[in-house]
Amino acid sequence: VGTGPGLFEPIHGSAPDIAGQDKANPLATVLSAAMLLKYGLGEEKAAQRIEDAVLDALNKGFRTGDIHSAGYKLVGCKEMGEEVLKSIEHKIPAAV
Repeated sequence: VGTGPGLFEPIHGSAPDIAGQDKANPLATVLSAAMLLKYGLGEEKAAQRIEDAVLDALNKGFRTGDIHSAGYKLVGCKEMGEEVLKSIEHKIPAAV
């Protein structure tokens, strides 16, 4: 990781072709925030909570269009974010 200041960002384009359509996958952004907490601020427990919440949403079968396949529930950006938030709020442990 290094000793200097860190940059924590999802690496992707701006996707103007899907702007305002609720199609983007928010998980890279959410996990970038977890990396900031863990590596930038030393808040490992908070970071783990976020990572667990992402896993919980995925384990429940929620998928945005870019990672969707048969047998999973197709959701948009907003609903995926809400599912991650529900896991954080309810402190549901992720199944691994």
